[in-house]
Amino acid sequence: MGKEIFKPVRNKSLSKMVMESIKEVLIQKTLKPGDRLPTETELCESLGVGKSSVREAIKMLEVLGVVETRQGEGTYIAKKIAETSVNPLVYQLLIDDGSVSDILELRRMFEPSYTLLALEKATDEDISRIQEVHSRFCSEVESGTQTAESDMAFHHAILDATHNPFIIRIGRTIMQLFQVSIGESMKEIPQRAVADHEKILQAFLAHDPKMLQQAVLESFDGWVSMLNKG
Repeated sequence: MGKEIFKPVRNKSLSKMVMESIKEVLIQKTLKPGDRLPTETELCESLGVGKSSVREAIKMLEVLGVVETRQGEGTYIAKKIAETSVNPLVYQLLIDDGSVSDILELRRMFEPSYTLLALEKATDEDISRIQEVHSRFCSEVESGTQTAESDMAFHHAILDATHNPFIIRIGRTIMQLFQVSIGESMKEIPQRAVADHEKILQAFLAHDPKMLQQAVLESFDGWVSMLNKG
């Protein structure tokens, strides 16, 4: 099987090229989530690399949550990436030299779009979940125990309402870029966040796209002040 689906790798970083080869067969859907990988020997033969390169690649893919090794059974493509897995996109976004305006543009482009999609696809259970998170956030602000995670939980609940795994994964990753500035806003203007969330929630309950988009855009103002401060 390995010889049929993999192409030999020829590059100075063999372990990374093994990872690339596995990524390619996933893109082509020759292997799918839940499928068993060829044995170590088969991978070595088909890719033309040594066992150490294959083992290193498999270890890196395990850290990323892409594969899982089952004792006595072999190595399998994961059916789902665990939330606890390392997300390389987070590090790439953090290390890339983006300005405050770059981050603002990213959020202005992404958040209104996924929020409108959530409005379109949200179930009654989703709406109840958003209400529940908002209510908990209000209680935390009243008691002075609010954190950045308290605020972000509201946005995560909206992301989940899109029912799109790609948007949810990318959205949660992007939200991590805003964690510090959101944390600052939780210290200085938590009541503003409560009011902004309330407007967004009311737009959901009214099922009003225009009202929702306006509420989302207005909610940026307080956060932008913290972003510029940072």
